[in-house]
Amino acid sequence: MGCHAQVWTTSPMLEPVRRSFFAQKPIRWRQVNLLPDFVYFNHAIHVAKGVGCESCHGRIDLMANVYQAESLQMSFCLDCHRHPEEKLRPPEVVTAMAYVPPEPQEVLGARLVRELSVHPPVNCSGCHR
Repeated sequence: MGCHAQVWTTSPMLEPVRRSFFAQKPIRWRQVNLLPDFVYFNHAIHVAKGVGCESCHGRIDLMANVYQAESLQMSFCLDCHRHPEEKLRPPEVVTAMAYVPPEPQEVLGARLVRELSVHPPVNCSGCHR
């Protein structure tokens, strides 16, 4: 149940989620973000390097119905890969919504690039397999 154990706990819209959880039967999900089959994407490396969930998925905590917040087009990904310091945060707070950095983002981001050895690929084979 994750967030829904605390957020909108009595929402009729989330009744299927609660029913699925307590019955221990999978819920039929509607995929929101879909990348083409030729695109390789690994959530784990992004999480480990400090890319916050809301950077790509938006403020899920404020969405009554989840929608695709960013285009996830190649240009969106490349912008981040070319300038990762603009989006990085400490990995332990990647899931924090409305994250506010404790110091200027440019200072924090530059430090995290060094500390976490962030070198995202910008060549075609980095994402196209």
